Parts: sequence; C-alpha cells; structure tokens
Amino acid sequence: MQLANRTAIITGAGSGIGRATACRFAAEGACVGVADINDAAGLETVAMIEDEGGTGCFVHADVTVAPEVETMVSQTVDAYNGVDILVNNAYVCDGDDILTIGEELWNRNIRGCLSTTLLCCQAVLPHMIDRGKGTIVNIASVNGLLGLGEEAYSAAKAGVISLTQNIAVRYGEHGIRANSICPGSIQTPAWTAVLEKDPDLFNRLSKWYPLKRVGKPEEIAAAALFLASDQASFVTGTNLIVDGGLTAGLKRMGEELVGEGTE
Repeated sequence: MQLANRTAIITGAGSGIGRATACRFAAEGACVGVADINDAAGLETVAMIEDEGGTGCFVHADVTVAPEVETMVSQTVDAYNGVDILVNNAYVCDGDDILTIGEELWNRNIRGCLSTTLLCCQAVLPHMIDRGKGTIVNIASVNGLLGLGEEAYSAAKAGVISLTQNIAVRYGEHGIRANSICPGSIQTPAWTAVLEKDPDLFNRLSKWYPLKRVGKPEEIAAAALFLASDQASFVTGTNLIVDGGLTAGLKRMGEELVGEGTE
C-alpha cells in the first residue's frame, strides 16, 4: 500500500474528484479526513471508505472560514495523531465575462478557490514542519493555463498554481513537497445542472480532446496518489496536467485550416 500509516485531509471530499481521491487514498492505506460543507455527502464518502475496509472520518468544514479550517485540521490531527497529506480540492466556479463580473462575484471565486487553498495550507504547514515532512496536492485547472472563459475562476486557478510553486520553494527544506494538478473537463456531479439543459455537451467537448472523451474523477485521483506517494519523492513545485491532451495542441484548428486550404 502506497500510503500506509499516513493521514490525509481532502477538502470537497463529498463528491467528484474529492470523493474519488478519498476512496483511492483510503484503499492505499491512508487514514482520511473527509472534509466537506455538505454533511450528508461527506458521511456518504466515509461510509464508502469503511465499506471497503478503509479508515476515514468526516469533518464538517467551510474552507472559506479560517476557524473552520483550523478545526478541520485539529480534529484530523487528534483522530490520527498528525497529518501527512493535504489535497485542496474544494472550489467555486461561478460567473463569466470580465465586463459583467461584479466585485462580489469576483471575490466569491477568488475566496472559493485561491483563498481556501491558502487557508488550508497555512493550517497544515506548521504540523508538517514539526514532523519534518509532508505533501500538499492542490487541484488547479486547465482554465488556469488557457483563456477558456469563466474568468474569475480561471484567475483563481492560475493563482493556485503560483501559490503551489511558492510553497514548494519556501518549505522544501522542511521536507515538504507541494504540487498542483490541472484537470481538463471531468465528469463530476458539478456538471449535472448544465447537462440537464444541454445533454450533448460532453459529446461536443470530446471533439476537442485528442483522446476523444472527457475525464473521470478516478483519473485525477490516480494523479493525486502519485504526487502524494513516495513514487514522487523528488517531485515538487510542478504542475501535472491531466487533460486528455487538450492543452498539447489544437488539432481541430489544424483540420479547419487544412480544410480551407484545399477547397
């Protein structure tokens, strides 16, 4: 087991990437602090972990609120005698178009993606420094690399990548590694409302991906496991892109250009 005798805190673990990561980490031997603002969803994740013979506990946490973040960390530390791994997965994605984003909506995205990452890192770093080791995995997005719309969310995710690099550089001497992951489109419950209005969305999106499909939460969980494990013991400050080839190149643009040139 790659994470035996380790404790992980995973935010937004009540569904999607967070749930998949919590279950995968538990299957690899970690004791998992399942953090979510949705109690029912978080408890369901813990039940899934325990049904498979793993160990997990639910911690209610609104990770935009510093005292709740501190409680999340302290409860997990008390339950499992420390914390070795933090996966910052909770996020907010709301609003589009720079000219229509008000200050409140902008701040909601920055607070829900970037500030939450900072608060959680601030809360776990002292524990990791005391232990002389630790691993942080921050879930960013391809939106932080390209102009894909959702400008406030994208700016926040770009900030997550930069924050991760700075943590890696500043705290590497304490045995702490920090890396980020940039997923492409992943089939999670966050898309449910959109898909109800536009059932063909994923089929259209798939055409832009070299692998001709969108991703699965378990595929991001696998990447997080690698970065959290000793398999990545010399990997820090990196941004792992897990996007089915989306950012590697625009094949469809090339096809359009060739098409125009031959007509």
